[in-house]
Amino acid sequence: MTSFTMDANWLPFHPSPAKPSYIVPAGAVDAHCHVFGPGAQFPFARERKYTPCDASKDQLFALRDHLGFSRNVIVQATCHGADNRALVDALQASEGLARGVATVDNDITDEALAVLHEAGVRGVRFNFVKRLVDVLPFGDLQNIAERIAPMGWHIVIYFEADDLAEYYDFFTALPTPVVVDHMGRPDVGGRLEGGSFDLFMKLMAENENFWSKVSCPDRISKLGPPDYADVIPFARRVVEAFPERVLWGTDWPHPNMKSHMPDDGGLLEFIPNIARSEALQHKLLVDNPMCLYWPEESARS
Repeated sequence: MTSFTMDANWLPFHPSPAKPSYIVPAGAVDAHCHVFGPGAQFPFARERKYTPCDASKDQLFALRDHLGFSRNVIVQATCHGADNRALVDALQASEGLARGVATVDNDITDEALAVLHEAGVRGVRFNFVKRLVDVLPFGDLQNIAERIAPMGWHIVIYFEADDLAEYYDFFTALPTPVVVDHMGRPDVGGRLEGGSFDLFMKLMAENENFWSKVSCPDRISKLGPPDYADVIPFARRVVEAFPERVLWGTDWPHPNMKSHMPDDGGLLEFIPNIARSEALQHKLLVDNPMCLYWPEESARS
C-alpha cells in the first residue's frame, strides 16, 4: 500500500464548515471542486508539484448536501496528473449528479476518451500556471482541443493574470467553448478599470465562446476573510457584464492554501455580494452550469 504525507505547509480543509446563512437556489451546482485520492487507493502522480491531504468523494458529496448544492463539477487536480481514476470513480458514484473535467495526454486513445465521456467527463483542463505544472507544447494542446471538439466537450484554462498577454492568441484560437478558472487570477490590488484586468474583460467581450468562473476569492484576495472585499468589485464586474457565461464553485478542498483555510459555509456569503439579484444568482448557480454540463436537461433557451 502506497503512503503519502501531506506537504507540511499545506493546510487541510475545514473539518466542520458552518451551515451557510445564504441559501443557494434549488438545483444549484458547485461548478469547481476536486477529489484527492485517497492516496492508498488512487496514488498521486510522481511528477506532482505538491502532495495534498486525502479528500474523498464521500466527503465531497457530504459537503454538497451540507451546503445545499444539488450537483458537482469535479475538476482533475495536478496532483493526480493525467491519471483520472479518482475522478472517474467519483463520477460513477455520483449517480449522474456530477460531471468532470479531466487532464489528458496527447497520446490518449479514442477509446479512452469514450470511457471518460461515458463516466461524465465533459471537458479537459489545460494548466498554464508555471509553478504547478510543466506546460505542454502548444501543438499537443491544439491536437487535444481538435479531438475533443466533436465530442461537445470544452476546455478549462488555468493561468495567472501576468501571463494572459503571452497566451492570448493561442486561447482565442481554441475550437471549443473555453472556461477560465477564477477570472484569470486578477491582481485585485490593481485598478478595476483602466488596468490589467481590462485585457481579461476584452477576452470575454470579444469571444462569446469564453466563460469565467468567479470563484476562489480566498485564493485571490489580499485582504483575506471573512469578506474578501477586494475581490468583490472584480467578480461583480464579470457577473454583471456576462451574466450568462459565469460559473461559481467552492474549490473544495482548496489545494495549496497556506495562509488560511476558508470555511466553506462562510464562503457562500460571497455569492450575493457578486450576484446582487435572485435572477443573477440563478444564472450563476443553476442555469449556466446546467447549460454547459447537463445540456440535455437544461431548460435554458
